[in-house]
This record gives sequence, structure tokens and C-alpha cells, in this order.
Amino acid sequence: MVMALTDPVLEPIETWRHLAACNGADLDLFFPAGEDDSLTGPALKVCAACPVQQECLNYAVETNQTEGVWGGMTGPDRRRLRRRIRDRERRKRAS
Repeated sequence: MVMALTDPVLEPIETWRHLAACNGADLDLFFPAGEDDSLTGPALKVCAACPVQQECLNYAVETNQTEGVWGGMTGPDRRRLRRRIRDRERRKRAS
């Protein structure tokens, strides 16, 4: 489950980062020169096997990470996700 944009980020405890499949990997893999599938594919494969993928994605969404692959999503993927979350929250408030 993805956190709402208004939920607090629990960043002081970073244990999820130590458990991440990418821990110790070359950061260039997760921050390629472009968003093309051929460039992001290798990072997405690492994320697919990651035990803390959801925590990573929550962090990226909450802290508005715009670049790179986080939690199995590229920057454009996360922008679409944030829009869906905002739209859902607006519909809730309007009801």
C-alpha cells in the first residue's frame, strides 16, 4: 500500500535501506542518463526482487524524488502515481 502524500515520512529509522537489494550497488544503475526502458530495465529487475520495494517507493513518493528508479518505478511512473493519489484525496474531500 502506498502512503498518502500527507502521511509523515519515517526517515530517521533507515533500516529498510540496509535491507534493500540495491544496497551497495552502483548508483549509476538507478540513475541512468535517460528514462528509456533499455536504460531503466536493469534497475527495475533489481527492484522486482527487493524485499523492501514498497518502503523505498513510499519514501520516494513522500520526498518527491523526481529522478532515478525508486521502489520499482521510474520518475514518470512516480509522477503519475502522485497525481492518482492527489486525485483520490481530492475526491475524498469533495464527498
